[in-house]
Amino acid sequence: MSYNRRSPLARFFLLSVLSIGVMIIDHRSEWLKPIHTTATVINIFFESVVAIPKNTFSLLNRYYPDDRLHQRLLELQQKQSILEVRLQRYEALEKENQRLSKLLSTSKRFANEALLTEVVGFGPEPFSHRIVINRGVEAGVYLGQPAIAAQGVLGQVSKVGYRRSVVTLITDPSHGLSVQIQRNGLRTIIQGSGKSDQVTVPFLENPADIQIGDLLVTSGMGGRFPVGYKVAEVADVVKDANQAFLIITARTTAQTGIVREVLLLRNNDSSSHDVAGAPGESGE
Repeated sequence: MSYNRRSPLARFFLLSVLSIGVMIIDHRSEWLKPIHTTATVINIFFESVVAIPKNTFSLLNRYYPDDRLHQRLLELQQKQSILEVRLQRYEALEKENQRLSKLLSTSKRFANEALLTEVVGFGPEPFSHRIVINRGVEAGVYLGQPAIAAQGVLGQVSKVGYRRSVVTLITDPSHGLSVQIQRNGLRTIIQGSGKSDQVTVPFLENPADIQIGDLLVTSGMGGRFPVGYKVAEVADVVKDANQAFLIITARTTAQTGIVREVLLLRNNDSSSHDVAGAPGESGE
C-alpha cells in the first residue's frame, strides 16, 4: 500500500529530472537539433490544418463581403418565388389545355358545328339547376341547343340573350331527356331529380333489363342530341312487386357543379325539342 501511494510522486520526480536534463542538453549542445527540425515540419502541417477555417472565411469575405452575400441571397429567394408562381401557372395552363382537348375531342365529328363557351354564373333560383354562359345571339346560340361537357351531357339552352345564355341542366326537375342503356340498347327517359349530379329513370317497367353500373347514353330520339353521348350511370335499382315501374337513380357523368367550359352543339333543325324549356334568367 505504501509503495502504491509513493509511486505517482516518484514518477513525477523522475520525469521532472529528465525534463530538466533534456533542457540543459538542448541548451549546451546541438545533439537535439535534428529533432527540432523534424518537429518544425510537423508543426507547419498542423498549423495549416488549423488555419483552414480562418483562411476560407477570409477568402469568402474578400470576394463576397457580407452585404453582397446577403443581397445575393435575397435576389435568389425572389427569383425562386417568381419561378414557383410561374410553375403553378404553367401547371394550371397544362391542365386546362388537357381539359379543353378532351372536351373538343368528345365532339370531333361535329367540330365545324360546335361552339365553345365558358360558365360565368349560376341561376338565382335556389331549387333550379341552371348555369349562365358567356355567349348568346351574337354567336348564334338558339333555344334548345344541346350543351355538353368533356364527361358527358349537361343540358340544353333555355334562354338566350345577346351575350349571355342560360342552360338548364339535366338535373333540373323540369328537364327530361331520351336515353338508352348502352349495354343492351333499351330506350327510356331520364328526369332531373333536383339534386346535384343525380337523375331518375321514372318510366321503366318492372321486368326491364337494367342493372347498377349500366351507362345511359343519348338515344338520338327527337333529333336534338346525336346518338352515343354519355349522360349518366345507374347508381341504384329498386324492384318492388307492388309497383308497376322500377325506382331507379343515376349519377350524371358530367359533374355539373364544377364544370367550367360548355360545348354547344349546332343542329340544322333547331325546331325540334327534347326538353321542356324551363323558364330562366334573361341574358344581357
